[in-house]
Amino acid sequence: MHRLARILLLLAACLAVCAGAAVQAREASPLPPVALAELPPEARHTLGLIERGGPFPHRRDGVTFGNYEKRLPLRSRGYYREYTVPTPGSRDRGARRIVAGDAGERYYTDDHYRSFRRIVP
Repeated sequence: MHRLARILLLLAACLAVCAGAAVQAREASPLPPVALAELPPEARHTLGLIERGGPFPHRRDGVTFGNYEKRLPLRSRGYYREYTVPTPGSRDRGARRIVAGDAGERYYTDDHYRSFRRIVP
């Protein structure tokens, strides 16, 4: 029985390592970059508001972004915040957003979270 317990313990350790490697591989897969200069002017304006801490034009700006689809690197709940990027001519908030991480990273989506690009200088 002692040998069986050691084998089970070794198997559990191997599974834990494999699971950790899978999470790291998923997080390490880089999102395509988008240069700050390539963003629409409304996105650059929203980034300025984020850096200054507001005021924000939409009451939902700054709420927690849940990352439920797991398209951004996995982080703890509350790590990401979302902000509206106005769409000229749209009667509502539109599909464009910036998602900001606590470590300073910024992501842009123009298709309401279906895809993201990491904002680079």
